[in-house]
Amino acid sequence: MLTVLVANTKGGCGKTTIATHLASAFAAGGLATALADVDRQRSSLGWLDRRPAEAAPIRGVDWAKDIGDPPKKTARLVIDAPAAMKIRQVEDLIRMADVIVLPVLPSAFDEAATAKFLGRIEELKPIRKSKTQVAVVGNRLRPRTRAAARLDVFLAGLGHDVAARLRDSALYTDMADQGLSLFDLSAKRAREVRADWTPLIRVIEGA
Repeated sequence: MLTVLVANTKGGCGKTTIATHLASAFAAGGLATALADVDRQRSSLGWLDRRPAEAAPIRGVDWAKDIGDPPKKTARLVIDAPAAMKIRQVEDLIRMADVIVLPVLPSAFDEAATAKFLGRIEELKPIRKSKTQVAVVGNRLRPRTRAAARLDVFLAGLGHDVAARLRDSALYTDMADQGLSLFDLSAKRAREVRADWTPLIRVIEGA
């Protein structure tokens, strides 16, 4: 089983969108996929509740109160972590993870929070010994804007892989309302935006 933890202590950076899309990508590829929701808001589980029966199946796991075991025969486990995490909870989740996906928005507030979070997790044993890979994702980017340019400078100085840069698109909101993702659609517009995810998925699958 390969486990992907989507985490950042900065709220509103797109963790649930990324977690649901990764789970959908794995499921669309025919892999037995589980999506564990650690956030008390249970946004990922709400997305699964809206998911059509004909969409690629994803098992939902409620870890909002306690972290448990994934369903048997799970090939890909995606964990949607809450923003407010205690250091012990961070350690427990990181021990489980093969890859940590860390989304960051083009904002000075997000950049500062992300740098602080990275500083915290870099002290943990799995990260220090390079057993767990950290993949940073620039999220909701608008090309040729000052904010995007500043984020590129910030990302370049982090010392971690910048696995993907995801453009800002209304498709994400439209799909979330239906319990779907870009990986459930075949329309040309969806394919173009979905291409942003290819580098991240390659990093995860290579972990």
